[in-house]
Amino acid sequence: MTFTLRPLVVDLDGTLIKTDLLLETASQFALAQPWQTYKLLAWLSQGKSALKTHLAQNTSIDATALPYKEALITWLKQEKAQGRVIVMATASHRLLADQVANHLGLFDEVLATDASANLKADAKCAALVAKYGEKGFDYVGNDWADIVVWQSAAQAHVVSRSSRLIEAARRHGNLGKVFSDDKPPLAQALLKAMRPHQWVKNLLVFIPLLAAHRYDDAISVLQALLAFIAFGLTASSVYLLNDLVDVADDRHHARKRQRPFAAGHLSLLHGWLAWPLLLACAFTLAAAALPLPFTLSLGAYFVLTLAYSLRLKQIPMVDVLTLAGLYTLRIIAGAAVIAVPLTFWLLSFSMFLFLSLAFIKRYSELKAARQNGQTKALRGRGYTSQDLELVANLGGSAGYTGVLVLALYIQDAHTASLYATPQAIWLACPLLLFWISRAWLIAHRGQMHDDPIVFALKDRISWAVAALFATVFVAARAIA
Repeated sequence: MTFTLRPLVVDLDGTLIKTDLLLETASQFALAQPWQTYKLLAWLSQGKSALKTHLAQNTSIDATALPYKEALITWLKQEKAQGRVIVMATASHRLLADQVANHLGLFDEVLATDASANLKADAKCAALVAKYGEKGFDYVGNDWADIVVWQSAAQAHVVSRSSRLIEAARRHGNLGKVFSDDKPPLAQALLKAMRPHQWVKNLLVFIPLLAAHRYDDAISVLQALLAFIAFGLTASSVYLLNDLVDVADDRHHARKRQRPFAAGHLSLLHGWLAWPLLLACAFTLAAAALPLPFTLSLGAYFVLTLAYSLRLKQIPMVDVLTLAGLYTLRIIAGAAVIAVPLTFWLLSFSMFLFLSLAFIKRYSELKAARQNGQTKALRGRGYTSQDLELVANLGGSAGYTGVLVLALYIQDAHTASLYATPQAIWLACPLLLFWISRAWLIAHRGQMHDDPIVFALKDRISWAVAALFATVFVAARAIA
């Protein structure tokens, strides 16, 4: 007598992969053709199967880079090695499901949504019972919609960390294996995607306050603090949107593939809900408590950042100039919020210094690409590894020009009115020369984080240089 193993049926979205292909394709369509987003509602009005069909036909996925549940795939390979029939049954459209199945090479058959039927919940259960009979198959799922399928399965395998869902599956008396969904808690993933550590860049709004020596004015300090918060909320909003735009490219990046959206730790839907909410909070705060010139500066920052995320970052040289401009805009906004004039020296210094940092960011990416043998243009960028030396030359020159501007600032007549001993500021020049040179040396050795600000935050020497830099200016003001 030959014992025949029951077919093992596996769900796709949230089970085999950590993301949802409907959200992936809808997000991709909205970003690629924002002026045609209205079509999503028109397609949805025809039914979910019609929506999925249109999206599958108008977008594409890279099945090789999707965030898979590796532990589940390992188990499926073991089951298949024992001669078991493995079937994919998914509510995703067949065009997409077939691509995943072809990539994994695990499945003997694929059941999926098509133009006539959305294969989810009751529809999926009915299709499986009709094909294999009641209790004639085992099923691997991850969501409450799978409860009805588990009821008709011989064994219910669950991919989830939800104790309520696992208990609901257990009550039917057929609970099999339980796999973790490999996702952190929602709040943790959302906070990581918002990148609060990047808020340190927004400390630049305090520079005009310090440069004008208004740090003893409580109202100015409060306004600068509120400006910092508004910029932080706006920046987090843009980070979320940027990661939604870059999700496909990030999955091909050694480090960025661990970002919450790319890794499937955070639903794309949560991103589309969160970024406009954060942006609304930022502008509500600015409109209610801060001067109009600051709100306009914040609006310019958002528009320029949005343009960078959608297009400008793909254009060589324009991308680094935009990044430098975004840093400088923070200083402009800091001056606007406390109504102090901007000096030529401050704007020039910040533009050249931050242009150097932007070049370091690109240099680090190009360096890593060259070390990996990549000769084509970086994904989502306009540079190739051949540009490495040019980027280094331009970036180093920009940094040293920033130091030159600082040196010239010391000789300005207005500087003499602000500091008792302006000549002491000369000590800041070798400090800055050292820091810029060291940052480029570390980047040249391939040891730089691709974001130099993150590098500086974690680098003790950078903190020491910053402390000495601040001490020089305090001394120049206090010592006659």
